[in-house]
Amino acid sequence: MRLSYVCEGQQKELGRQQAPGSCPYCGGKVEAMDVEVQSKLCFLPMCFQIKRKYFCTLCSRRLEILYD
Repeated sequence: MRLSYVCEGQQKELGRQQAPGSCPYCGGKVEAMDVEVQSKLCFLPMCFQIKRKYFCTLCSRRLEILYD
């Protein structure tokens, strides 16, 4: 018997806005993007999250926030 599963995720952009600060690599403007992430397992919705991602508008790098 063989067990296989299909897991897929979909991302949908909800909105963008300018974030405070500048890129540490090139000094460009930072933009915040709200993304809706929905994970499915065999066509059944398993997880629904809204995440905020930060990236630079000049060099297009994804930026991470590090907490102390």
